[in-house]
Amino acid sequence: MRLSKVCLYLLMILFTVSLSNIALAKERKVTVTIQVNLNAPADAKNVRLWIPYPMSDENQDITDININGNFASTGIYRDARFGNNMLYAEWKETGKERVLTYSFNIKRKEQITKDFPKKEMSISENEFSKYLEPTSSCPTGGKVKKYADKITKGKKTIRAKARAIYDWIVDNMHRDPNIKGCGFGIVETLLETKGGKCADIHSVFVALARASGVPAREVFGIRIPKGKEGDMTKAQHCWAEFYLPGYGWVVVDPADVRKAILEQKLTLEQAKPFREYYFGAVDESRIAFGTGRDIRLNPVQSGRPLNYFMYPYAEADGKPLNEDLFGFNIGYKINFKEQ
Repeated sequence: MRLSKVCLYLLMILFTVSLSNIALAKERKVTVTIQVNLNAPADAKNVRLWIPYPMSDENQDITDININGNFASTGIYRDARFGNNMLYAEWKETGKERVLTYSFNIKRKEQITKDFPKKEMSISENEFSKYLEPTSSCPTGGKVKKYADKITKGKKTIRAKARAIYDWIVDNMHRDPNIKGCGFGIVETLLETKGGKCADIHSVFVALARASGVPAREVFGIRIPKGKEGDMTKAQHCWAEFYLPGYGWVVVDPADVRKAILEQKLTLEQAKPFREYYFGAVDESRIAFGTGRDIRLNPVQSGRPLNYFMYPYAEADGKPLNEDLFGFNIGYKINFKEQ
């Protein structure tokens, strides 16, 4: 009888601790609406549009999807290499507006990946080759390799190398608010200027990590702004992940550490809570779209591969409508409303 009471007491403690851990993960629930009125030539015979299409996973739940417009056809497709999902629409009539409205509800959780194992397992480079290879903007040899070797010197484990790279970025890079959009992520240039936006900073993290034998990837998405409702057309944001053998993907966001330092005018010492938080966690105010660089869309675009897929992309008669990667000129607005 005494043993049963002890067991019951222990179970109550475990249940309480479990509830406490759940409570630590914050949530946001919003409705996102994307409205498109394409700035395409009136005489274009074939106009095509691709929009990032977030999916439900362990960190976000997507529901109540609605897609309307005067398109000739539409569908949800996935690129074969990275598994990014996209909403595709096509118009085949001349002399008319091309309009589309796409909305969804999302419940997004704070993502916490900090319960690291005490001992790392070995890693299969073949299994993670996709997350170790260079891309057109993120080489892993030459200058990048030299930086990576210097930063991770003496570090023996995946986690130790990833942390060394993360700390080097926080200590040496800065957020440049004059960069358009989220930046282009040209790593060799960034290692010299050491300034950029989130795509720039996380391209550096991923390139240095891969050059050090650490599987890594950028996660592209959009930030949910503060407040109950408003515009989020230019709120795109990306973060990064590295793979820890025996554990899984660990999330990091050194760009948001540098953002806090800039906006709150903090010293590195004052920014220590941000530095510790964003190694292994990101807040609940973001929506993940996908990963990967040098993207071939599905159906495949006529233009060259996209540096990354975080903004809508459109073509008219085989020619890109986007004036640059971000495509703010093509005619789209994104709004949110707290539920």
